[in-house]
Amino acid sequence: MQELKSLSAYRQSLKGKIQDTAMTLFAKNGIKAVKMDDIARALNISKRTMYELYENKEILLFEGVRTYNLQRESEMTEFVKGNTNVMDIILRVYKMKVEEFRITNPLFYDDIEKYPKVMAFLEQCREKNRHELAVFLDRGVKEGYFRKDINYDLVTILFDSIGQIFLQKRLYARFAIESVLNNIMIISLRGICTTKGIDVLDKFLKEQTE
Repeated sequence: MQELKSLSAYRQSLKGKIQDTAMTLFAKNGIKAVKMDDIARALNISKRTMYELYENKEILLFEGVRTYNLQRESEMTEFVKGNTNVMDIILRVYKMKVEEFRITNPLFYDDIEKYPKVMAFLEQCREKNRHELAVFLDRGVKEGYFRKDINYDLVTILFDSIGQIFLQKRLYARFAIESVLNNIMIISLRGICTTKGIDVLDKFLKEQTE
């Protein structure tokens, strides 16, 4: 029995290592360029072992993306537990996104659209984010960082549309990610801020350009 438990623990550990290695290679080279053989070779394991744990690349990619999202959510949950306000959270997300895009080959975002299961999962995440954004905007109003005279149902739709354009127009590949995010904040986020919110945002943006 102990031997079976040890084997199971080993397989779970190996699954995690495969996920980590695969996502690192996908981010570096794009998804299409990385074969299952490449991942097995990087870990010095057999193809048979790879396919016993992950039937195909889409399943591996799906699990990797899901795990990554859960880790990011966990990080943000821990961050929000502190004495944070909506502006702290926005700037934290900004830094996370810059880091994410800096280490990711634009081909990754082009290739991921070819995997329906993964795209369906990401759409579920976006739907959840839309709801959380509405709650977040309301919190910003209560904290005095966002204006009261804004139609936030409309703002939620507009922010979601900006995110879709960012991907559809491949802005991540055409411009430096800091430039894209800075302009999004200046054009859209700054417009819904009160003077209190603008002061925080402008100070942060100034620091990014110095």
